[in-house]
Amino acid sequence: LSQTDGVTDGRWVFINGNNTPRIARIDLTTFRTVEIIEIPNSSGNHSSPFTTPNTDYVVAGTRFSVPVPNKDVPINSYKEEFKGAISFIKVDKEKGDMNLAFQIITPPFDYDLSHSGKGPSDGWYFFSCYNTEQANTLLEVEASQKDKDFIMAVNWKKVEGLVAGGKGTMMETKYAHNKWDESKQLATSDIITTVKTLQPSELEGCIYYIPCPKSPHGADVDPTGQYIVGGGKLATVIPVFSFDKMVKAIEGKQFDGDVEGIPVLKYDAVLQGEVKNPGLGPLHTEFDDKGFAYTSAFISSEIVKWNVANQAVVDRLPVYYSVGHLSIPGGDSKKPWGKYLISLNKMTKDRYLPTGPELTQSAQLIDISGDKMKLLLDFPTIGEPHYAQGIPADLVAKNSVKIYKIEENENPYAIKSVNDGRVERQGNVVHMYIGATRSHFTPDNIEGILMGDTVYVHVTNLEQDWDIPHGFAIMGNQTSEMLIMPGETCTIKWLPFKPGIFPMYCTDFCSALHQEMQGYIRVSEKGSNVPIKFTLGAEKK
Repeated sequence: LSQTDGVTDGRWVFINGNNTPRIARIDLTTFRTVEIIEIPNSSGNHSSPFTTPNTDYVVAGTRFSVPVPNKDVPINSYKEEFKGAISFIKVDKEKGDMNLAFQIITPPFDYDLSHSGKGPSDGWYFFSCYNTEQANTLLEVEASQKDKDFIMAVNWKKVEGLVAGGKGTMMETKYAHNKWDESKQLATSDIITTVKTLQPSELEGCIYYIPCPKSPHGADVDPTGQYIVGGGKLATVIPVFSFDKMVKAIEGKQFDGDVEGIPVLKYDAVLQGEVKNPGLGPLHTEFDDKGFAYTSAFISSEIVKWNVANQAVVDRLPVYYSVGHLSIPGGDSKKPWGKYLISLNKMTKDRYLPTGPELTQSAQLIDISGDKMKLLLDFPTIGEPHYAQGIPADLVAKNSVKIYKIEENENPYAIKSVNDGRVERQGNVVHMYIGATRSHFTPDNIEGILMGDTVYVHVTNLEQDWDIPHGFAIMGNQTSEMLIMPGETCTIKWLPFKPGIFPMYCTDFCSALHQEMQGYIRVSEKGSNVPIKFTLGAEKK
């Protein structure tokens, strides 16, 4: 979620594509994806996306290290040839537009979830990372050899200044940047061929490693910005690090060696304290507004509540089963709304009726307003429950767009009245301009389409009433159907694949006569002398 002064503000959601890898921005006035940017030099965009306190940047790590730039090398040259990459995507504070500003090339670890500093630690970013053994096979064994891995602390403000001063190298690459124009209701796609990269050798005083037990999958910053909590899934404690102590350790050069030139801070020099007996498999931590932290324990299937100030466990609640992530609205920001917690459980087992080998996932709603946590509700979720955030509804609902004003529709294929509905041929390209109102299309009978034609169907939803979208599909079309919001114009491409009659119809319920909202398209053999003809009721040529 976007933030202002470290508090979620309800403007945008950023979401990661792990396999591609990409980051998308969703506009919360419309709940529509308005931008997608591909991330070069990244393989597995898992530790992503996280925002700085004023949404200056969206930050993305890489799960899998690979050669940078990628090339054909032996896999067993991992330690010599592979690298990680941390990407900083600049965000326009007014419009939200994203731009990949720079990437930090790092040692070849697996980088996981991160959080920005806030308050005193604003300007820093904290990334959990594992596989510091730099293993490339049988990681469940080979990447679990060391007692401690790292949290990587990055002074991004300082890096930003170095980049502005000319540091870094432009690397050749290729990635896509797609943007949605709300006024024209059209998307554009640009291919970008360079990215600025920085090596650790160029970033003296900007990056440090904090030892963290063991295989950490989370680095969580408390609301004050003073404490950084590591979540080592194979650890027997939860380490709580002090930002002030980290700064003093850096100033005093309390280092325990380095990794590829990046200093490793001494564990005890940065440690504020350890949470003892935190459950088995501690993973992720969120915070309430009363000074307490809540950590998921995967193996022992419980939520553990502890005091941030003295690291004492004060409560624990079993959850079902194998909780990974958990979410408190605002629980990773400066302002938690600390009344409820959602436990996002990885396993379901016997919680719901069986549905074959694959079960729906399980989540649980927990009241955390009192001294003791109370389970309120079990409910199913679809897909692996992973990282989640919550926000008070009124921060979003008050800005919600209900309709697109038809008079402001700048789409070049829009029609402003049913009287503008028509079909036009341009060689073997046909454009259909169709109006949708309850409960018919205008026109709804179309003839003169020939085999070999490329057909573009432009549908304008002429409704100006909230919650009355119209759908559109052509029977047998091999591209997706459309869902058109009130006042909006959308286009679908159709390649007729055989002569005949093809129904077109509304796919989204709109009225009691929704089933009647249909029409027909006639497709004739190539070379036929069937003219373009479109009608609604009485024929009109």
